[in-house]
Amino acid sequence: MIRFVSLLVLSMVLAQSLPASAQDAALGEKTFLKCKACHQIGEGARNGVGPNLNGLIGRKSGSVEGYSYSEANKGSGLTWDEDTFRDYIKNPKAKIPGTKMVFAGIAKDEDIDNLIAYFKTFAADGKKL
Repeated sequence: MIRFVSLLVLSMVLAQSLPASAQDAALGEKTFLKCKACHQIGEGARNGVGPNLNGLIGRKSGSVEGYSYSEANKGSGLTWDEDTFRDYIKNPKAKIPGTKMVFAGIAKDEDIDNLIAYFKTFAADGKKL
């Protein structure tokens, strides 16, 4: 019995030291449905109401060729790393005042993590990795 309790306590300690959830690209694809009205990603993705999102992570804000960005976005000086995107997607107008992106944001950290995991399944040219 003592051995069982010891194992139970050890497993609980280990479980608490692990991240709350791992990124899940399949769930991120479902979260992307909120973005899909304005953005495309993947092979053949084009600019629409918003720019295509191929190669987003690591890209300079306002730099997708052929897309007409707001001056606020072009002049933001941001490079889209994961932390910057997390801040932005929670409240785009707060991160880049004057952006023309009209989106309330994604509040749940888990949804954002999954969305980033989904983005990472595509190369900058849109091909699936």
